[in-house]
Amino acid sequence: MVALRPKAAGMVSLWVSNSLVPSLVIAHIGNGAILLPLATDMWTYIVGPFLALLPKRWRKALPFSDAINWAHAVTLSGLAELAVAVAATLEWYSISMTTWVNRGLEVAMSGKAGNGITDQAIGGMAWFMWVNHPLTWLLGYFCVEGAVRMCGAAFSDNLLGTLPLFVVDKTMRYVLYGSKTAEEAPGAAASFFGAVSEKVLESSVPVSADEVRFQQSGSEEIMEIRASRKKAEWDPPRVVRFQENYYRLEACSRCAGPRPFRYTLRKLSAGVPGRKVILYEPGDAVVAGKR
Repeated sequence: MVALRPKAAGMVSLWVSNSLVPSLVIAHIGNGAILLPLATDMWTYIVGPFLALLPKRWRKALPFSDAINWAHAVTLSGLAELAVAVAATLEWYSISMTTWVNRGLEVAMSGKAGNGITDQAIGGMAWFMWVNHPLTWLLGYFCVEGAVRMCGAAFSDNLLGTLPLFVVDKTMRYVLYGSKTAEEAPGAAASFFGAVSEKVLESSVPVSADEVRFQQSGSEEIMEIRASRKKAEWDPPRVVRFQENYYRLEACSRCAGPRPFRYTLRKLSAGVPGRKVILYEPGDAVVAGKR
């Protein structure tokens, strides 16, 4: 529902019903206000159809996966794939038939094909070549795949990606993890996206010395380390030795600021020396909190 509401002189406000627009953003221009629709379903209807081509395991690994209505996204993706494949098939048919028929007529008119060659024979041969061409089969496959993906998502909640990427995913899992099952093998896609995001995060901040903080949690001492780069092999619950004390790595997280990698460690009452203990020597670390 759209209506004009009276305002003071020089002011016109356009009111849009909430049932039509999920959310609004106000852009002020001079002494007036323009209400612009801000689509809350941008991820689903703009980005989603492209990401819906990915295998299901890859889609789940995306950090914003929960923000996308995958049933709608896959339906639109399948419809778009079908429409593009049909349009490409028609264009390919027009170009190939015109080219091959013209070549056949040139050969027939030059007398190289002998007598008795008719227009129907030339057209039939061109059609036969088009049907058996690999590109025709490839486009036909994508027509069928688009229809199957669209119907599967729309009517049976079967959210399929595209087969080529599914084969790539299966190949990657076999090469990396051999005969392990999906439950046993770690998420390759999650690891990939996590590694990419870490590299992007590291490139956005300069290299700097670690920041070390100490605090008391009841009778226990907590050491927090903030670093500008991710520390290799610092995975909970590894034990870390700092000076003469031993700490158990409790958690690894990310935070804002020039040192986005945060490590939380809890002091141990007794030392546990061993080859697997990580020796932490921060060098010129900044001590932000004292014991």
